[in-house]
Amino acid sequence: MTDELLNIAADVMARALKLGATSADAMAVDRRDSQVSLRRGVVEELVQSEAKEIGLRVFAGQSSAMIAGSVLTSEGLSRMAERCVQMAKLAPPDAFSGMATPEQLAKGTIDLDLVSADYPSAAQLQAMALEAETVALSMPGISNSNGAGASASDRYIALVASNGFARSYRRTGFGMSVSVIAGEGTSMERDYDGTSANHFSDLETAEKIGRTAAERTLKRLNPRKLSSQSVPVIFDRRVSASLLGHLAGAINGGAIARGVSFLKEDMEKQIFNSSINIIDDPLRLRGPSSRSFDGEGLPVQRRALIDKGVLTGWVLDLRSARQLGLSPTGNGARGLASPPSASTSNMHLEVGTDSPEAMMKAIGKGLLITDFIGSSINSATGDYSRGASGFWIEHGEIQYPVSEITVAGNLRDMFASLTPANDLLFKGSTNAPSCLIEGMTIAGR
Repeated sequence: MTDELLNIAADVMARALKLGATSADAMAVDRRDSQVSLRRGVVEELVQSEAKEIGLRVFAGQSSAMIAGSVLTSEGLSRMAERCVQMAKLAPPDAFSGMATPEQLAKGTIDLDLVSADYPSAAQLQAMALEAETVALSMPGISNSNGAGASASDRYIALVASNGFARSYRRTGFGMSVSVIAGEGTSMERDYDGTSANHFSDLETAEKIGRTAAERTLKRLNPRKLSSQSVPVIFDRRVSASLLGHLAGAINGGAIARGVSFLKEDMEKQIFNSSINIIDDPLRLRGPSSRSFDGEGLPVQRRALIDKGVLTGWVLDLRSARQLGLSPTGNGARGLASPPSASTSNMHLEVGTDSPEAMMKAIGKGLLITDFIGSSINSATGDYSRGASGFWIEHGEIQYPVSEITVAGNLRDMFASLTPANDLLFKGSTNAPSCLIEGMTIAGR
């Protein structure tokens, strides 16, 4: 399959070069997907799809264009190449555009164990979702289902470029989730749980997902409101990864080049305390965003974005690296119809020494956040404000659930006072343990 995709990508690229493109690259994808969603045992959606698609990027000097399609006949590829070359010749020039030089390209292959030996049928996916929902609904106090689902995907991906790059890889992915409701009328609360993995065997069990979703929902019943105040806040590991997302946006090369990041002057400066290390690792075995080359054919590497609290550098693709006069970092990500842009891969915050329970005892009084609703983040200033719900901590222990509150602060101050717990789990592309942040403002009643 990968040889076929490499040939298709090379074919459409060659057609574009023959029509006058100065350089070009093409990404070909062969995918199959299955997704089942149900509610109270009744299937609401069953989707199965298979497709071969290709995305072509063409350069005419420093002008470029992209086009994607799924008609892979000789005539279809010719039309795609012709239209893309015409579009590129009409596009405005970009002094920072262009492909990698041959010397910059990734060499060799790396097996990252991204392909599952087992691939479930649609009937198996339905059975998984049904079991998760049944377990959750069987818990006393759960009144209704908000839906359950399971999915499977298989991708072959090939990238070919006129600079000599030609590589391919395969990735599988699976997921399962359930959301349930407790209470009645205006006193209803809902929560969820889910699992995802590259390998089917690495998924958590449907029984565990259903039970956890129910337990979380029941704990949220009869929430109280809080008065406005400033207290220590613990971000549960369910939501703490969002802090890394804000960091990733602030050190993205595109944001730095545009001057719209609150960290634009902070390279090689201390922005966290000296115990903090934040890693981006595209080479992690079975990682959900692992890859052995980036979307521009560059080699990738494990990097400490934050090393002992110090910001080591930006997350760069080729274009943002040229804008900033720096070397690219192998963080280019692209889609079939979208040009490369800088992006992290498998990002995580290394663990601290204390458990979340020990942190609660240490602060005595504060807020544990388990869910967010909406956000208002100013990327230029770091000002932070989000609707939240969770649990009030008093005397070092959880006392009762809270909702309809807003937490506010500034990301620069939040990063500086952040302390990680020791409960890190790798469940997605961005992962963090629970995190304690001193002195955030709560806006309540």
